[in-house]
Amino acid sequence: MRLVLTNILVGAVLSAAMLSFGARPAAAADDAALLAADHGFMQAAANPDAAALGKLLDADFVWIDAKGKLGNRAQVLAGTWRPAINDLGPDTPNARRQDYGQVEVVQTDGGKMHVLRVWVKRPEGWRALVYQEVQSIDVLPKVTPSASQECHNPCKSVPYTPKTDTQRAVIDAYRRLETSAMTHNAADWDVHTGEEFIAASSYSDRLLDKPTRLGELRRANMAGLAPTPLASAQLFEFGDVVVMRSRHVPDQGKPLEVTRVWVKRDGKWVETASYQTAVQGGGSS
Repeated sequence: MRLVLTNILVGAVLSAAMLSFGARPAAAADDAALLAADHGFMQAAANPDAAALGKLLDADFVWIDAKGKLGNRAQVLAGTWRPAINDLGPDTPNARRQDYGQVEVVQTDGGKMHVLRVWVKRPEGWRALVYQEVQSIDVLPKVTPSASQECHNPCKSVPYTPKTDTQRAVIDAYRRLETSAMTHNAADWDVHTGEEFIAASSYSDRLLDKPTRLGELRRANMAGLAPTPLASAQLFEFGDVVVMRSRHVPDQGKPLEVTRVWVKRDGKWVETASYQTAVQGGGSS
């Protein structure tokens, strides 16, 4: 059953950061094209209209629903995938947009449901690369996914071989970020995240913005977002932006499908978004 979009307040700090930290002001024509593409995507997915949807999906597109079921472009076009939130696109009142030039990030919320849409600019126009749903829980679980006490993976090494210098730098930033989370080093974690950082997790009871996350690290309260061993990853490069899609298999708890957005600022790669969806048994294709 689809949820009707409700207007929620993520926080004045988050809203201000979302407006202030895009990579560049969008040109009017480019902005209008993105709005049209996202609006068209939501309409085509809700109807559904495979022909219209097919014109908007990237070749590497992935859909991750709230139960962690993963579908690629062909599977989504051939199936009956429906958005959990029936919103009209990034121009709705509570949508959060981040313009990073070749990449645009759109986030919307309906109650406990949170949706991430990552758009990439191809020669033929804007194409959807990721659609991901995360359902927050009402009460934090007693057991959440976590790395081992030593945190070999991902803190010290990961089973991924970077193909470019950019990927190598992003993986290094990722490892450092996870190490700072594991050791509750709020100052170092701060260095590796953008001011507009937002995280959603199936093991958390709410969205987490940067000030909230920093506060939890200082109190040694991970709130469902402890580092989890990396099983596989794909990194998509777009200049000074990298979209990282990964699967994690924790020591305890369910596997996770994760999408992260990394942006290069002042010579350093910082994470600006992290969406983590738990796989509810047989959910991944």
